[in-house]
Amino acid sequence: MEKTYQPAEIEKRCYQEWEDSGYFAPSGRGEPYCIMIPPPNVTGTLHMGHAFQHTIMDALTRYHRMQGNNALWQPGTDHAGIATQMVVERQLEVQGESRAELGREAFLEKVWEWKKQSGNTICKQMRRIGDSVDWSRERFTMDEGLSKAVTEVFLRLYEEGLIYRGTRLVNWDPVLHTAVSDLEVISREEDGHLWHFRYPLAQDDSGSDGYLVVATTRPETMLGDTAVAVHPDDERYKKLVGKTIRLPLTGREIPIIADDYVDPEFGTGCVKITPAHDFNDYEIGQRHNLPQINIFTDSASINDNAPEAYRGLDRNEARKQVVADLDSLGFLEAIDDHKLVVPRGDRSGAIVEPFLTDQWFVKATELAGPAIKAVESGQIRFVPENWAKTYFEWMHNIQDWCISRQLWWGHRIPAWFDEAGEVYVGYDEADVRSRHKLGDRITLRQDEDVLDTWFSSALWPFSTLGWPEKTPELETFYPTSVLVTGFDIIFFWVARMIMMGLKFTGEVPFREVYITGLIRDQDGQKMSKSKGYVIDPLDLIDGIELEALVKKQATGMMQPQLRSKIERATRKQFPDGIPEFGTDALRFTFTALASTGRDIRFDLNRVEGYRNFCNKLWNAARYVLMNTDADSTVPAVLKDDTVLSLPDRWIRSRMGRTISAVQGHFETYRFDLAAKALYEFTWNEYCDWYLELSKPALQDGNPEQAATRHTLATVLEALLRSLHPIVPFITEEIWNKVAPITGATGTSIMLQNFPAVADFPIDEQAEIELKWLQAFILGVRQIRGEMDIAPNRELPILLQNLSENDRCLLAAHADRLAQLARIESIKILENDEEPPPCAMALSGSMKILVPMAGLIDVAAERQRLEKNRDRAHNNLKRTQGKLNNERFMSNAPAEVVDKEREKFAAFDQEIAQLNEQLERLDQL
Repeated sequence: MEKTYQPAEIEKRCYQEWEDSGYFAPSGRGEPYCIMIPPPNVTGTLHMGHAFQHTIMDALTRYHRMQGNNALWQPGTDHAGIATQMVVERQLEVQGESRAELGREAFLEKVWEWKKQSGNTICKQMRRIGDSVDWSRERFTMDEGLSKAVTEVFLRLYEEGLIYRGTRLVNWDPVLHTAVSDLEVISREEDGHLWHFRYPLAQDDSGSDGYLVVATTRPETMLGDTAVAVHPDDERYKKLVGKTIRLPLTGREIPIIADDYVDPEFGTGCVKITPAHDFNDYEIGQRHNLPQINIFTDSASINDNAPEAYRGLDRNEARKQVVADLDSLGFLEAIDDHKLVVPRGDRSGAIVEPFLTDQWFVKATELAGPAIKAVESGQIRFVPENWAKTYFEWMHNIQDWCISRQLWWGHRIPAWFDEAGEVYVGYDEADVRSRHKLGDRITLRQDEDVLDTWFSSALWPFSTLGWPEKTPELETFYPTSVLVTGFDIIFFWVARMIMMGLKFTGEVPFREVYITGLIRDQDGQKMSKSKGYVIDPLDLIDGIELEALVKKQATGMMQPQLRSKIERATRKQFPDGIPEFGTDALRFTFTALASTGRDIRFDLNRVEGYRNFCNKLWNAARYVLMNTDADSTVPAVLKDDTVLSLPDRWIRSRMGRTISAVQGHFETYRFDLAAKALYEFTWNEYCDWYLELSKPALQDGNPEQAATRHTLATVLEALLRSLHPIVPFITEEIWNKVAPITGATGTSIMLQNFPAVADFPIDEQAEIELKWLQAFILGVRQIRGEMDIAPNRELPILLQNLSENDRCLLAAHADRLAQLARIESIKILENDEEPPPCAMALSGSMKILVPMAGLIDVAAERQRLEKNRDRAHNNLKRTQGKLNNERFMSNAPAEVVDKEREKFAAFDQEIAQLNEQLERLDQL
């Protein structure tokens, strides 16, 4: 093995060998285990959320592959309608062309060309993080097979009356000119205004003052008002219900209606109702049979349904004009500053309008019933379980699903219109003419719209396996085993997959849904470029110099002020750039942080720590290889276990417990605990303790040598197999060096069985004895550390207050203690015997005493301790000053205040310990 661990060369070579050898394909043996990858956008690149979820999915796949399952991790990408179309349109703009100029067919050719050249970047990046997906089965949501499934589902739902075309309110992006899903709308609080208008009553015989006051954040929409609503129990307005308002600027009269939706305590208790431009108003309009007046064009300009004075105005211009005109008429009562939640399209950044338009819809209620029962009955289990409540809340209040988009890139809706507007649905135009007996006498025009990307994604678990054909893959791997995804798409993807899966296969699409947390920065905040903390996972793997990182973070930022802010923040967060950590260190970090359902605070120091872990494992393997005979194999099983020493018995027992713990944690999706168990065994027990304990036994002539060499190699080999699902590259590299020594056969660790607990039986007595040995050694080390005694100096030890068990264990392991703790002599004192001035440590009730006479320079040691105490006092005083500062306590983030409190406690403890050591010196 190379002296130092160099991940870059190892990772590239290992992955290429795995893929070329076909190791990612299902074995065809064992119980099926299948994970469907959430298909990333074909336009996309790997971000931290992807890397986190992919690490979890890959660990599960590798683990179950090693457990003997017939494991399939199904890869593929999503055509990402809006995102992909926008990328290509921007490229055309740079070239001085436009989609409209090219026409539909030529534009789609450009999109397919772009996908072929640049669209698989994310697949290359998936290889970099070690994804063991079956690339031979890679699918694309617009490939021939999946497109066939999409058409089949559309036709079946349409024929059952579950798909219909109708006029309803949708989220409308006026820049992209398409309906968008809720997931494609980002709602944020912004500064705005609340305008209060007077609406005059048409009849003034009720004793009122002649008008009602309504408030709105969107004055231009009043041109489409069709009612004013009050609460039915509001005594102020009961007499007005049923009467009418003269709607200013329009010349129309609109009714005053009573509806429970109105909050009588908010504002004046009067609400303007615009059914064509507000989702809540739309529902009220349905209940009261109100007319729907759409006042916008698809570009959010005022259309011909509004008074002539406003036609053609942009919505923002119309807003100013409406307010000015109402003010001039005396109908503007007040304008208040107001914070409001503004919905913007995630791609265009434009404010999204509720817009009344003809669209295709799925009747979701009928599909939702079986999907609700599937989770209620336990056919599908959410992990953590609390996410089932979120699922139920949405499913019990589900609305019809708008599935049409006004785009060119996507699955074109399989519907054709004749010249009279009659609609016909079929597989293609020829099928439409045949099944509807139209012949060639009628001109047909296919619907221009495409299906929502989520429509094809909803079919992903079964369409990728060959549905509607009854394929062997569908028979074997459906239902799949687990879905790994984020909580933000439970509604948009998870629920729809369950509905579609049950509808078209009669089976749930997966048995379990593991919901991951979000990746946040080290302070628990959302990762943000403006804070300099958006990290490309490949930069963590390969490393990146500061200037290259600064340039990368600021790329695409057109505003100089924002660009400068990002550059400053990046320099502050990463003053030295990002070092090369390697894939395994990043994967171990994600796994160790993957506590169920909790958001993840990503800290670069954790990655560095797990890079150190990889180095530790590498160096341990080098030690093992240097101390085992490379020319002959170490027997996998010793014939006579009695030849095993105490350390050998102990480490094998601890290996067995670790294997059992890791298996349990994988089965319960506690990846953080699995990583913790493996880390502690590797670092603390195998490397720090067992390798040290093995050194005396490896000396020539020691009767324990053969068994220790056997244990060193076989435990390491099993440890590598235990670690492989999390850190696949380093374990592959080391295993190929260690396997020949242990007699293990095979070409790759990923094809080996996960280690069995039965191969490493629990040895309670060995664990008890070794624990006693560790406590004794740690006690001596504690004294050395506290009294600043050189590690290699042999010490005389006095023991007092021994139990019978202590005496037995001391007799059995005195020689081992002398070697490992550098002990010159051991003497047992009677319990009532007065010891000389000593430093003391406790092991249970047993006192471990080291006489200080002659061991240290008392005056020099006192000076050193007092100097350290003075420094600790100064640190304590400075920290206390911060905590007593009201301004600091009021303005500092909670995380910063908590860190200062932790520092205060640490300094206080340090001072107490230094005082104890000074008191001991006084006794000498």
